[in-house]
Amino acid sequence: MKIGYARVSTADQHLRMQEDALKQVGCEMIYHDVASGAKTARAGLEEALDHLRAGDTLVVWKLDRLGRSLRNLVETIQDLNEKKIGFQSVQENIDTTTTGGKLIFHIFSALAEFERDLIRDRTKAGLKAARIRGKKGGRPSVLSRDEITKMVNYYQARKNTVSEICKIFSISRSCFYTYLR
Repeated sequence: MKIGYARVSTADQHLRMQEDALKQVGCEMIYHDVASGAKTARAGLEEALDHLRAGDTLVVWKLDRLGRSLRNLVETIQDLNEKKIGFQSVQENIDTTTTGGKLIFHIFSALAEFERDLIRDRTKAGLKAARIRGKKGGRPSVLSRDEITKMVNYYQARKNTVSEICKIFSISRSCFYTYLR
């Protein structure tokens, strides 16, 4: 029996394309998740894995739907192989029930991890370049520059305690010390 697994990262994405492709290759049941591939807790994948028996095949639309890291993919495929369960990826045309499919799986999964690392490196480089240009990421400041100046003046005047200053500006102690720095 072919069991399908489909996953999208966010709720505004759609599973239809993946589900259609899985049905087209003969999947009798399809499990799905709406979760990041980096997350380990995926109920739909767990259900699919629990349902699989020796002789069955787990089918995904694309390798990155099953997992994002090489180690995770390889471990999952090894677990399936030990249980005499095959694996098939529609887009990469991988079928681990064949010797050639096993080789191709390892090559493609290494490339998938390489691609993810490239994306991470590009993101880091982009953030660094933005910081150099004076852009600041993260949450917007709770206090305006004027409020921060007033807060520091209150603190330096030593007429109010830190707790009182925090109440005046509706901020936490950790936020106060962050602004003070």
